[in-house]
Amino acid sequence: MMREYDFIGHRKKWFTLSAVIIVVGILFMLFRGFNLGIDFTGGSILERGFEREVTAQQIKSVLADSELADLGLGGSVVQLLGDKTDAIIRTKTLTNDEIQQVDSALESAFGQVDARRTEVVGPVIGAELIRNAMLAIVIGWLGILVYVSIRFEYRFGVAAILAVIHDVLVVMGLFAIIGREINSPFVAALLTVVGYSINDTIVIFDRIRENLRYRKRESWAEVANKSINQSLARSINTSLTTLVVIIALFLFGGESIKDFVLALLFGVAVGTYSSIFFASPVWVWWKERDDQRQKAAARA
Repeated sequence: MMREYDFIGHRKKWFTLSAVIIVVGILFMLFRGFNLGIDFTGGSILERGFEREVTAQQIKSVLADSELADLGLGGSVVQLLGDKTDAIIRTKTLTNDEIQQVDSALESAFGQVDARRTEVVGPVIGAELIRNAMLAIVIGWLGILVYVSIRFEYRFGVAAILAVIHDVLVVMGLFAIIGREINSPFVAALLTVVGYSINDTIVIFDRIRENLRYRKRESWAEVANKSINQSLARSINTSLTTLVVIIALFLFGGESIKDFVLALLFGVAVGTYSSIFFASPVWVWWKERDDQRQKAAARA
């Protein structure tokens, strides 16, 4: 029989690790801030057609070239369309003269350029997007809390929500630390991470509930530890197969989805971690705390 690992017995280490990562991430959020994309800050969207196939990297090289250095377009996002003769360039807000500079530089590099669309996204839309994103996340948390509380008990529900909040904060903190762009696909990735994380947590909680039916003299920690070990192979195998696909997307999926895929990569890894090392230990801590209060009340 395989030796069981004592996940719950080392919970202070896991709590400390999570706290350090979250605190460092929050410090970066507060003092350096996020690298917000034009979805949030506003900017210009240029759709351009070319005479021949181009790559996103070639276009980004032109935008970062010395000819356009004073415009600071090195962080622009380029997305190829269709047969790779069309591209959408998302960049900071540009004036008409600056847009003409960009078109001239592109024509010098690739020949005739067809200006198919030029739009300006205002920061008001970005503020609305932030509100809607936060609202969607909070509604998701409340829905999870209600469902898990009804299906299991409210302690499971609160522990699951804390684990999801932990995952969101860690992913946001990591993006703040490495300076990757925050945009609407990133918000979509966060919502995906929330769903993935809660699914893995529910599997472990369901195993705990089953083992509680046969509990005799086992402590809460022993029941949770046994349940995590019984679910461990499933959690690891599911996460690894998911990560293989995500890593393939990150390596070969193209520049336009890299930030989205990176958020998923962080989220799946952190979600698996929190399901095993955070959610269940929080539930055990709460149950033990309740037992201590009941014993103290009985002695009084």
